[in-house]
Amino acid sequence: MSVRFTSRPDLARNDVGLVKMSTWDTGTPERMRATVEAIRAAWGGRDWPHPGLLSYTVHTGEDGRTLLHYSQWSGESAYQDFFRDGRDERNAEIDAAVPGVRRLGLHTLEPYRSLLPGEDDAREPGCVVIVDVAFEGPDPARQRDWVDTVFEALATDGSRAPGGISGHFHVSTDGTRVVNYAEWESARAHIDALAGKGVGIGSDTPQWERVRSYPGVAAGGGVHRYAPALSIAPGTGG
Repeated sequence: MSVRFTSRPDLARNDVGLVKMSTWDTGTPERMRATVEAIRAAWGGRDWPHPGLLSYTVHTGEDGRTLLHYSQWSGESAYQDFFRDGRDERNAEIDAAVPGVRRLGLHTLEPYRSLLPGEDDAREPGCVVIVDVAFEGPDPARQRDWVDTVFEALATDGSRAPGGISGHFHVSTDGTRVVNYAEWESARAHIDALAGKGVGIGSDTPQWERVRSYPGVAAGGGVHRYAPALSIAPGTGG
C-alpha cells in the first residue's frame, strides 16, 4: 500500500483503538528541520507498513528542538507488529541522516472525548497544543471523571475560546494521565487566551474552579505548543 501526505490527521475518526505519542529531542532548530525531512524521506520511500496504522503525524516544538510524534492505531497488536517488523529500518535511515536524536518517553493513550469543530468550520490549525495532566497513581475512573469535569466547565462558558478549533482528550492506558490534543488557529491565539483566562479556557466559574482544584493531580505534565509539520496516511494504491 502506498503512502500519502496530508495536512493533518483525522481526529474525528471512530476506528482508532489506540494512540501512541512520544517526543524526540533533536538539539537545535536546524537539526529539528533536518529530522522532519529525514522522516519524510524514510516514510515516503517505502510502502505503508501496516493496515492497523491509521496515521502518523509529526509536529515541531516552539522550543526549536522537540518533535512530537502522534500515531493512530487500530489496536496494540498492530503497533507490536510494526515495532517488530517495520520500525527499525525507518529509524536507522533517520539516524543516519541526523545522528544523535534522543527518543524520549512513549505514552499509550485511548481517545475518550472530543470537542469538534462546527460543520462549517474549515480553519486549518497553525498550532497544536498538548496539555498533559498527570495524576498521583493509576485510576482510570478518575481520569475520565476529570475530563468530564472539564466538559462541564466548558458547557458553562457557552462558547469556545476565540482561536480554538478543536480539543481531543485521551486517557493513558496505565491510568496515570490525561492528554488533550488541541488545535488552534495560531500560537498567538493560544497565548492570548491563556493571558485573558476568558471563555473556554478556564474562566472564573465554579465549574472551572472544580477543574483547577481537582484532587489527585500531580506535579509535572504541562502545556506545550507545536507547529504542524508532517502528517502521513495510507494511500489508495497497491
